[in-house]
Order: sequence, then structure tokens, then C-alpha cells
Amino acid sequence: MRSLYLKEISGFFSSITGYIVVGVFLIVNGLFLWVFPGNMNVLDAGYASLDTLFFIAPWVFLFLIPAITMRSFAEEKKSGNLDLLLTRPLSELQIVMAKYLAGITVAAIALIPTLVFYVSLVILGNPTGNIDAGGTLGSYLGLFLLAGIYVSIGVFASSLTENTIVAFVLSVALCFFLYEGFNSVGYLSLTGKTGNFILNLGIDAHYKSMQRGVLDSRDLIYFLSVIVLFLLFTRTKLRSINW
Repeated sequence: MRSLYLKEISGFFSSITGYIVVGVFLIVNGLFLWVFPGNMNVLDAGYASLDTLFFIAPWVFLFLIPAITMRSFAEEKKSGNLDLLLTRPLSELQIVMAKYLAGITVAAIALIPTLVFYVSLVILGNPTGNIDAGGTLGSYLGLFLLAGIYVSIGVFASSLTENTIVAFVLSVALCFFLYEGFNSVGYLSLTGKTGNFILNLGIDAHYKSMQRGVLDSRDLIYFLSVIVLFLLFTRTKLRSINW
């Protein structure tokens, strides 16, 4: 499993894909934070907050993470390497986990440099350090877990087809539905307990909860459960191929 994980990581950064993902993520968020005028610009807003990053990043990841994961199994199928991979002394779950961990590692590598934004705001704050550290930490954790869901969905979508473009589109659609789709249904169609239940099925409600800086076990359970669910879906798909 370790060798497969390292092979996947090497594949991302031996080509331009990994660098594009990290670069685009940092550039887009940096432009909204520091360059584009408006309320999202921290200099124009006049207060030390990374709210713009945590609002924009899920939408940027919505497209970048499927671009990372679309080749996970689709390319293996198309080249015929998947059959060879399944004959190795690795379980289907180990193969899935190696692919998943490689994808989440790339997402983490994209997130780490954004700590420069945080340090900049700590220095620029008046007084220095005037920033909600708890809320920022919770938001980072929520964003990382959100990326974890996106990666699990992307790996699953890639296991369904040998066409990388189809895998990309399917992954974007599923990620969008989980992030925003339940909000639309909950807000527009239903009220009361049923509406709240629908809202809580989506990522956004739990992500916003973590942005408040309070770690609720229900939010952590939600994120981990969705990740595990899609990884099990992927393992089941691989088993059906192997039968």
C-alpha cells in the first residue's frame, strides 16, 4: 500500500497536474483576499479575517479535486493496468486507501501555504494578533475534512468509468450536490424539522458549524461517515470488477 501511495504522489508531481492544482488554488484565493476590490478583500474590509478564504476555497476545490482524482481508476482501466493492480497482494480496500490518501495529501499540500495568509493577518491586525484563532483553526479543519469528502467522491466517480472526462464531470456534480444541493432543497421546499434534517444532510451546514470554532462531535461524525461511505462504495465497485 505504501509503494502504491508513493507512486500516486510521484505521479501527481512528476507531471504538471499537481503543481497546477496547488498553484491555481493559491492564486485564486490570493486574488480574492488581497487583489480584487470589494468586501472579500481583507484590506478593503478593514478587519483581520480569513472568511473569504473559507468561502472561496470549497468552490475552488469543487473543480480542482475532481481534476486530481479523475485519473485514479479511470486511467488504470483505460490502460489495462487495473487488472494487473488487482492481482497484486493488496486488498481492494488497500488500493482504494492508497489512491485516497494520495489525493488528500495533494489537497493538504495546497492548504499548507495558505498559512502565510493567516500569519500576514496576525501581523497586520490592530492590535497585532487581533484575529479569531479558534474560528480559523475550526475553519481549516472543516476545509480539510470537506476536501476529504471531495477526494472520496472523486475516487468513487473514477472507479465507475474509464473516461477521465466523465469521471471529472460526475465527481463535480456529486460534490456540488452534497455541498449545495441539500441547501436548495431544505431552504426552498421544506420548513421545520424536515427542512433542518435535509440541510444537515449537506456538507455546508456542518462546514459552517465548524467555522464558529466549536468542534461538535456530530460534525466530525458526519464528515468521517461520508468519507467512509464513498470509500466503501469504491471498494464494492472494485470487488465487482475482480469477481
